[in-house]
Amino acid sequence: MTALQQTTRLVFAGGGTGGHLFPAIAIADRVKEMLVGKTEVDISFVGTTRGIEFRMRDQLGYPLHLVNIRGIVRSLTLKNLLVPFLTIGSLIRSYRLLKALSPHVVVGTGGYVSWPVLRAATFMGIPTVLQEQNSFPGIVTRQRASAAERVYLGFAQARSFLPEGTQTMLTGNPVRRTIADGDRATACRRYNLAQNAKTILILGGSQGARAINTAVTKSIQSGGVPDGYQILWQTGKRDYKEVVATFGPKTERVSLFPFAKNMAQVYAAADLAVARAGALTLAELEACSVPAILIPYPFAAGDHQRKNAEASVANGAALLIDEKNLAEKDILAEAVALGNGPAVAMTRTMRQAQADRKPAVDMIAEDIITLIAQRQEAAVGG
Repeated sequence: MTALQQTTRLVFAGGGTGGHLFPAIAIADRVKEMLVGKTEVDISFVGTTRGIEFRMRDQLGYPLHLVNIRGIVRSLTLKNLLVPFLTIGSLIRSYRLLKALSPHVVVGTGGYVSWPVLRAATFMGIPTVLQEQNSFPGIVTRQRASAAERVYLGFAQARSFLPEGTQTMLTGNPVRRTIADGDRATACRRYNLAQNAKTILILGGSQGARAINTAVTKSIQSGGVPDGYQILWQTGKRDYKEVVATFGPKTERVSLFPFAKNMAQVYAAADLAVARAGALTLAELEACSVPAILIPYPFAAGDHQRKNAEASVANGAALLIDEKNLAEKDILAEAVALGNGPAVAMTRTMRQAQADRKPAVDMIAEDIITLIAQRQEAAVGG
């Protein structure tokens, strides 16, 4: 690989939810680590004021530039009349941003904010790469894949939904390299948990999952917390006050929190999980070797959470319960059956899989660096 130029510049476009933002952060951090001592690295992010990226702007570690764009609301509303004007404005803003930042490559990780940036980059002749988290690709990936140098896939199933001729690489989903570095003893102290009890992690994402929270509430009210087990429960910000009002802030063997910035500690405390089947959640659970009962969100585009969950089940990492069947299940009893049964074998399978393959974030970062070097070499040779 040829030597890189004095400064290597990248722009990451993606956000709205943590599922789009956190893979971008993981890739950016790894690219930066790999290029230490080889070249200066200038990385910027592009997002909107409505996304999680804006709320986390002080923790990003990278400059955040904003564009004003929104998706179409799936109901009859006057806000949809603004979408064409916002789209045109966002394209102009993206063009100006890219002209000023002059990146060697633009990385899109999904969410509607990535579309104008990727579109402007292609118009300007700037190489683009995409990272698609889900088994059913998002609309931006489906629209921009054919123009991208590479599409990094979290699930092999996604390839069949992309245009013919799309250059893909099956990598798995990138997670922060420190996600599995949490310490159980420290985590148990942080969340007031016993180290000698098995911990069931309830994980519904930053907003929470109302159906899962309801099922867990029902299970505790009917039978209590199972003997030998304790619950670490991410309620999500939306449902936190309601759950606390039901159980109180210090329920025995139940630790409640709305959202955690340090998920490495959360996973370190967990022996098994009950969770939605978002792509990032699955990647983190598998990286931390935490077997799970997955309850896919039934209204996800293309039913992609169910497809994600089915792939995880096929890999020996999880069991699946459809949300429509929750009413007839005791979800904590199901978790105990997992913990007392196949969980040990599932954990062993996940640990072996982690040992046998290169981390997705390394594969993606290495490929992006190679792409930049090849483009720079071609420019010098030309």
